[in-house]
Amino acid sequence: MTRLFGTDGVRGLANRDVTAELALDLGVAAAHVLGTSGTFEGHRPRAVVGRDPRISGEFLSAAVAAGLASAGVDVLNLGVLPTPAIAYLTATADVDLGVVLSASHNAMPDNGIKFFARGGVKLPDAVEDAIEARLNEDWERPLGAAVGHIQSDTGKAGDSYVEHLIGSIGASGSAQPLAGLRIAVDCANGAASEVGPAALRAAGADVVVINASPDGRNINEKCGSTHPEQLQAVVVASEAHFGVAFDGDADRCLAVDHTGTLVDGDAIMGVLALALKDAGKLAHDTLVVTVMSNLGLILAMEKAGITTVQTGVGDRYVLEAMNEGGFSLGGEQSGHIILSEYATTGDGVLTALKLAARVQSSGTSLRDLASVVTRLPQTLINVAGVDKARVTTDPVLTSAVEDAERLLGSTGRVLLRSSGTEPLVRVMVEAATQDQADGVAQRLADVVREQLAL
Repeated sequence: MTRLFGTDGVRGLANRDVTAELALDLGVAAAHVLGTSGTFEGHRPRAVVGRDPRISGEFLSAAVAAGLASAGVDVLNLGVLPTPAIAYLTATADVDLGVVLSASHNAMPDNGIKFFARGGVKLPDAVEDAIEARLNEDWERPLGAAVGHIQSDTGKAGDSYVEHLIGSIGASGSAQPLAGLRIAVDCANGAASEVGPAALRAAGADVVVINASPDGRNINEKCGSTHPEQLQAVVVASEAHFGVAFDGDADRCLAVDHTGTLVDGDAIMGVLALALKDAGKLAHDTLVVTVMSNLGLILAMEKAGITTVQTGVGDRYVLEAMNEGGFSLGGEQSGHIILSEYATTGDGVLTALKLAARVQSSGTSLRDLASVVTRLPQTLINVAGVDKARVTTDPVLTSAVEDAERLLGSTGRVLLRSSGTEPLVRVMVEAATQDQADGVAQRLADVVREQLAL
């Protein structure tokens, strides 16, 4: 049976895969599982619920809130706010859990449901499995005054989040550390359409805003971190120092330098790692990345005296490694950047502020700062229709990978990764030249196709 929860909550096509009925049942089950684990002992349970602007989030958030309230949980409906804002408020508002209705960077028809435990942290697999196991079970419903109360936030939550963000770079009152910087911001018609520009302006930046008019249907539509082309043009046309692009729920951030060149998550992590190291705040002089980060980042960090720890793909695995090792910075090439001093999850607006602060304090352009990471040529080939379960056990494929690794030596690497949802294997090769990366990747893809054919 396929597991309901994926690497980042429950996600699928809204009103077919992710339905109001499922949202309600998940709210009930989450209340029961967290309640029986002792989280709610001694007080009436409380939860916050927020969402991104997609239209399906309206009925899904109402259903989740209904489920929680029916199980005796008081609910504060926060409305539209970024995922990291919900995490922050779960950690600071004395509540027992938070719920986010969002499909992140996915297209508008999708939606998702993810939970944060007390402290604003994502649930471990075992707790998610326990929630799934208790869906649709018989239970004794509270009656009368024992049912939960649902209230709507008046905007104070968003203000609190912005204040927290700007405080991370020392902005408060008359202190405006970003004064003199012009920053273009693509909000993806998403959850940061208000708080993203507000935080940057409060810190003193001159902000040029695009795609900040969400209508429930235009989230991520040819904009934001998955489609940075418009931002690249606006940065150049507006003569901005640089630009930033969020995704639909603003848990990721990519950047664009003043020439219109994209600066990906790897380069951003390189810039921030060096900034933290210079300030003596990079815990254990270590950066946590996933296996998808470019080898160029690893080599740049090694040269700077920074150790890298690699994890599986997914910001939850990055965060697990950070917590286990006591590290302060980690993230993904896609722009999920976690700064553990200020956040328990990837936070696009926080990343933008920290990046801007580094540009300002260094007196150096983002282009020059990002040049510390020389990206190695990379080729990715998706091989569909294969038995992904045998990707690590087929002897012919294993031998082909070993041959490729010997050929590439220390100037490249090979990664074969099975898709979590499809009969598909991703073949990624990095090499000293693009021709070499293309050639090695194609040869390995051919072996995967031949040896793992269904």
